[in-house]
Amino acid sequence: MAERSFVEEVKKLRLAEGETFRGEGILAVTKALLESGVSYVAGYQGAPISHLMDVLADAQDILADHGIRFENSASEATAAATLAASVNYPLRGAVTFKATVGTNVASDALANLASGGVTGGALIIVGEDYGEGSSIMQERSHAFAMKSQMWMLDPRPNLPSIVQAVKTGFELSEASNTPVMLQLRIRACHVHGQFTASDNRRAAFTLKEALENPQRDVSRIVLPPASFLHEQEKIKERWPAAVRFIEERGLNEFFAEGADDIGIIVQGGCYNTQVRALERLGLADVYGRSRVPLYVMNVAYPVIDSEVRRFCEGKRAVLVVEEGQPNFVEQNIATILRQAGSSTALHGKDLLPVAGEYTAQAVMAGTRAFCERYGRLAPKAAPAAEVPARPRKIIPLISEAQLMPLERSVHARPPGFCTGCPERPIFSAMKLVQRELGQHHVSADIGCHLFSILPPFNIGNTTMGYGLGAAGSAALNTQADKRAIAVMGDGGFWHNGLTSGIANAVFNQSDNLTVVVDNNYTSATGGQDILSSKAVNATRSTGHEIEQAVRGVGVKWVRTLRRTYDVAGMRDTLKEALTTKDKGPKVIIAQSECMLNRQRREKPLLRKAIADGKRMVREKFGVDPDTCTGDHSCIRLSGCPSLSIKPNPDPLRQEPVAAVMDSCVGCGVCGEVSHAAVLCPSFYKAQVVSNPTGWDRLRERVRGAVIGWMQRRDAERRARLAF
Repeated sequence: MAERSFVEEVKKLRLAEGETFRGEGILAVTKALLESGVSYVAGYQGAPISHLMDVLADAQDILADHGIRFENSASEATAAATLAASVNYPLRGAVTFKATVGTNVASDALANLASGGVTGGALIIVGEDYGEGSSIMQERSHAFAMKSQMWMLDPRPNLPSIVQAVKTGFELSEASNTPVMLQLRIRACHVHGQFTASDNRRAAFTLKEALENPQRDVSRIVLPPASFLHEQEKIKERWPAAVRFIEERGLNEFFAEGADDIGIIVQGGCYNTQVRALERLGLADVYGRSRVPLYVMNVAYPVIDSEVRRFCEGKRAVLVVEEGQPNFVEQNIATILRQAGSSTALHGKDLLPVAGEYTAQAVMAGTRAFCERYGRLAPKAAPAAEVPARPRKIIPLISEAQLMPLERSVHARPPGFCTGCPERPIFSAMKLVQRELGQHHVSADIGCHLFSILPPFNIGNTTMGYGLGAAGSAALNTQADKRAIAVMGDGGFWHNGLTSGIANAVFNQSDNLTVVVDNNYTSATGGQDILSSKAVNATRSTGHEIEQAVRGVGVKWVRTLRRTYDVAGMRDTLKEALTTKDKGPKVIIAQSECMLNRQRREKPLLRKAIADGKRMVREKFGVDPDTCTGDHSCIRLSGCPSLSIKPNPDPLRQEPVAAVMDSCVGCGVCGEVSHAAVLCPSFYKAQVVSNPTGWDRLRERVRGAVIGWMQRRDAERRARLAF
């Protein structure tokens, strides 16, 4: 077993007309794709859209029944280029990836696609990884939609709205011959709910028909003079067609439109948060019925001028709730109102945070400030001369204690390696080498190994993108007493690193070192198989060695370590690579299976065997408190979550001793680190036996008796010497 199984989720994809689908938002998207008559789906896994890829990977029989081609793409650029199938044929296609990094990788293909336009519906599902739960730089996909003039949907975060957005996204794409982006924030992907399912649809025009009846339209190819006409076509034909479709289908929503002379314009993805803030302020009920007019932009781009003017007409002021920066929507609305000669006051980033995720607290504070200014809430200290134009019922303020920031009461928990992670000993060995050879410049990469930049390792100077670890050290290829070290994972290696990193180093005669962490899967994205995975995969080709690929592009100095937990071996190999007289790029491939995937596979089997009464042995490590000196170098060089401290049992010593908790998985790296660093012999390996046999019990009694006798004899000897 390699990838996670989603057998239960796959069953939901078979639901028929009228049945109720219950589950997560991203799973609802998967079902909506099948109901939309999609012909092909491609993508690259990553938070928060990984489940879409994982479920489809387990649904090959359903996809085959409907003639759907599914592909795990090598990168986001590969996925985006797949949409070329919709350029000349009435084929509905969808691709998905994590934004904004995925959008950046896919930008070349997406720009070409948007320029030439499409015939079939083309949907780009981007997991908007923005805000406090993000693992990437804080940017928005909105800018890319504007740049290439692709329409962007931002539906309200409930399952019926999300499912409808998928279906109307294809229709909008076909109506305007333009690819459409569907933006789903982390919370939208993981929101739970239900919707009424429809039957899955088979595409009216199939991939087989496209292959057997090839079509060619030179005007869709991005070459002069056609490329000059594409820009004009976007403005004169595609944009008006999109606006007509959005208006006629009512994709944007109006709530409580004439209830007041102030209003709030909110992105669809922020709707739940906005309504919750209004409810907390007493301006909406628990069912979301607002007393303040709302214009919900389920289409974030383009902004529909006529709807903005309609909503703002007769209002004294409007608040724009737009998450992130720059404030694209607010600027657009300001231009619309200015050109219309509107007197409506416009507020946005002046009352709300300029940047950062719009949490309930942030939105509530901004909404309160807006409503206070226009007399809908009692201000904290209103000037005596200030008289609201239209008095309303005064709502008591929520106390500041209720809004206490989380950071005052919750300690920060920086990310770190899992218990037993095979990447931890790599950086322990690197610290040992640097203790001997001095600090080196380390070019980091995207993936689990990026946790090495944090304590206790503090290794890593820069990171430039997925698979770009070696490329990030390219400028430091010069004559010096030290070599730069680059690190990349096996996922990053196949995604981008082989060409932009390793082959580039060969071509430019780099003398630096690249460490490829090969743990069998794209571990950071959920454990999906890749080319070098050891697992047998029925639908994909695996087992392709990284070493062969590296040698294939011209690297001569290559070392493969089959067990990263051998800290001493890893230390010696790193030292050799950094000190050898051989010139040219050097590559170390450090192999060990991702412990999280291994435990995910083995723990259920272990539990079942124990429940069946079978004798099972589990190894774990421990620390002899009598031997431990309390130096804690094992913790500083390892950082394993299973390593802790406890009071020293020796009354004459105050330093707490190291201790191993029950979460230990027996990887042995703590003991390996201790011995490689010549620290102490306090670690021991123990066996935990479940369902022991009679022989096990007898052996344990004999061992206990012998050890007890020896301990008593030693205690008596020390007592005699004391006198």
